[in-house]
Amino acid sequence: MSDLLDRVVLPVAHDDDATATARALDGHEFGSALAVHVVEKAGGAPDKASVEQREEAAEEAFSVLRAYFDDEVDLETRILYGTDVADAIFEAADDYGASSIVITPRGGSRWIQLLTGDVALSLVTETDRPVVVLPDVEEETGGSDGE
Repeated sequence: MSDLLDRVVLPVAHDDDATATARALDGHEFGSALAVHVVEKAGGAPDKASVEQREEAAEEAFSVLRAYFDDEVDLETRILYGTDVADAIFEAADDYGASSIVITPRGGSRWIQLLTGDVALSLVTETDRPVVVLPDVEEETGGSDGE
């Protein structure tokens, strides 16, 4: 196992994101992982959803990872709160002593990313540790040739 993947932080936004992250990690050897979900606070503006709804979404995402890794990986989970998602992830990485942050890119138009802020860009450009970007591997389905 490389030192790069010894202690990874896995930011997940929702259950589909957790599934994509788990699929992307399949076949890669890594030590321990801290899965984090950031409940973004609006900083005085009304929140998009209640804290309870966001915590519930976080637990659903964590459940996906737990089921996928099935005790084969030392997996911790943590719900974070903050007005800046990337900063919250960086702080968690520091606290955890992470060797890297591992992400899978999420879709969405460039316009949406500009409006909502591109967390992935911040993670890659403002970090003090390696960020590993794994491709989003589509779920394999059986082909028409009987596979």
